[in-house]
Amino acid sequence: MKLRQFAFIATLLTAASIAGSGVPPTGSIPNGRPAGNVEIIDLNGLRNIEFGVTEDELTRRGILRTSLDACGPMLAGHDMVSPVFVEDKLVLLWVGDPMRTPEGITAGSPVDEVWDRYPKVSRLRAPQGTRRLDGLLARSGDRAYLFLHDGRTVRKTIAGYADWARRLFDEGVGPC
Repeated sequence: MKLRQFAFIATLLTAASIAGSGVPPTGSIPNGRPAGNVEIIDLNGLRNIEFGVTEDELTRRGILRTSLDACGPMLAGHDMVSPVFVEDKLVLLWVGDPMRTPEGITAGSPVDEVWDRYPKVSRLRAPQGTRRLDGLLARSGDRAYLFLHDGRTVRKTIAGYADWARRLFDEGVGPC
């Protein structure tokens, strides 16, 4: 993973932790889904972006934009998605609103819903004394969702290869 990707993930983890440290919103999200246009992130990737695809292939298809003044590559049409590449292959997608899993989990979903929809989820504890969020790892074969949460509410979703999701959590880094 590129050093800039690690630094960006660390920055996002810190920002998500700080943003999630306030009072949780009152009321629930209807059906666990945010209002507006919602897109699905599954364990294969997005509609036109598959895990394992190369940076060159995404660039050739006009999906990966690297010339922007950003800390890392961006995906055309997906402003709230940060790709993470290792050895030129897409291994993780770090997603925000309005993305949700096929099971309806999104930023703002109660943690209890994660446990209900992914019964074999593993609890991951952030190191004591850090401002990082705890995680729930929902693994299926070599793929997984990593749900970062504040104890009550999902704050961020990361999808991709399970080993890389776990490594991201353990090392506390971001996609940039």
